[in-house]
Amino acid sequence: MTFSLYPAIDIRDGRCVRLIQGDYDREIRYDADPVDVALSFEEAGASWVHVVDLDAARSGTSQNLVTVGAIAAAVKIPVQSGGGVRSLNAARALFDAGVSRCVVGTAAVEDPSLVEEIAAVGHRVAVGLDVRGEMVATEGWERDSGMSIYQLLPNFQNAGVEAVVVTQITRDGMGTGPDIAGLEQVVRATSLEVVASGGVGTLEHIAELAKLRVDNRALAGVIVGKALHDGVIDVSDAVKAAKQL
Repeated sequence: MTFSLYPAIDIRDGRCVRLIQGDYDREIRYDADPVDVALSFEEAGASWVHVVDLDAARSGTSQNLVTVGAIAAAVKIPVQSGGGVRSLNAARALFDAGVSRCVVGTAAVEDPSLVEEIAAVGHRVAVGLDVRGEMVATEGWERDSGMSIYQLLPNFQNAGVEAVVVTQITRDGMGTGPDIAGLEQVVRATSLEVVASGGVGTLEHIAELAKLRVDNRALAGVIVGKALHDGVIDVSDAVKAAKQL
């Protein structure tokens, strides 16, 4: 299995932003145009672009679909997008906009059959499980679901899901390193591909994730956002680090 870098673009009010630990009141706003950022990721050798509609993640209503579609139209590499995908129609809107794979978070937790519906009509789907420790949060990380990731993972095992994106909220935007021990447990608990998110602040962090093995199984990739936007990590160097197995 190939380990992929997923450089991330988080969109709020049509602009690139990052939230510290998922807190909407702790926003860092960037001047760069989201489409230009996506093109720069592609030029640097990335094989995916990961886009999150933060407004939709919070409200459940897509508010940045035009921007997401503009990104998908501009790049030749596949776009993975999530945030507020809480119905089959919302997923279809993303695919109609040119997205290659949608990420379903809150709705997958509350109604696991939705991801089966999306996959059944031929769309590629990943499940986003955002955790504080082991407990899964929903609605833009603002609500505690009351369930652990290990309670939820079996729901998606045979649902047509391609991957599970695991974000450790307490590390997101901090750059202090990924939750290696937690990710090892997740890989052990599911046969789905696992994409890590949260905590990457150095090239060494990316290389560490790329080398992670549990019973000869590896992670499928890592989502990196703030460190790239802040210029702490160069995208082309991150792509190389992801390939150094």
